[in-house]
Amino acid sequence: MGRVATGRHVPAFKENSPEAIKLSKPVVAIVGAGPGVSAGIARKFGGNGFTLVLLARTKESLERQVAELRSQGMDAHGLVADAADKKSLTGAFAQLHADFGAPEVLVYNAGANTICNPSELAEEDLLSDFTINVVGALTASQLVIPAMTERGAGTILFTGGMLGVHPVASRASASIAKAGLRNLAFTLSEELAPLGIKVGTVTIGGAVKPGTFFDPDLIADSFWELHTGARQGEVLYKQD
Repeated sequence: MGRVATGRHVPAFKENSPEAIKLSKPVVAIVGAGPGVSAGIARKFGGNGFTLVLLARTKESLERQVAELRSQGMDAHGLVADAADKKSLTGAFAQLHADFGAPEVLVYNAGANTICNPSELAEEDLLSDFTINVVGALTASQLVIPAMTERGAGTILFTGGMLGVHPVASRASASIAKAGLRNLAFTLSEELAPLGIKVGTVTIGGAVKPGTFFDPDLIADSFWELHTGARQGEVLYKQD
């Protein structure tokens, strides 16, 4: 029989049938899925037996990513969702729960960055960037916390940046937002650790590029280590 996912009825299937195997696999939801860091994370978790549910704003981009992951033998699916829109996120996660069950892992990778010095930064740009970088992360977390609490286990991971630790004037908006995301990770971790839920962030200190120290597949190892408990809290991913 397949795993009974929180909050939905799951029909009985013959043991070892394709349907039962699919339902028994853990699910990772990746919000803000794209060709960079999140693609490396998807390959890492997919290669370790996870069902991948990618969430992003653009249907065409999602379809390309899902097709590529499936070509590598991974169980990948896409849902259209806008990280800046609570209603959109809520609807997408409701669909995710209905189709795949409650995710064991949430990865929040959505981000926005208005390039501007703080003295000229428009309020609306700061608010828009903060909504995507931080508020969306909070919303997505709140959508998975109840089921994780009921299960007594789960992992919530954020893609951070060194701007949150070492701000830069021309990237004031992202500096403020990444600091906010970092502190969201710390405070959620303090609250949720007693419930068996791991919360972590990978603070990336360089430009992501394949074939370098900041290769997405290498960065993805840090996300996996936070999920497995090999590392805890924050990984400062930077070159010495």
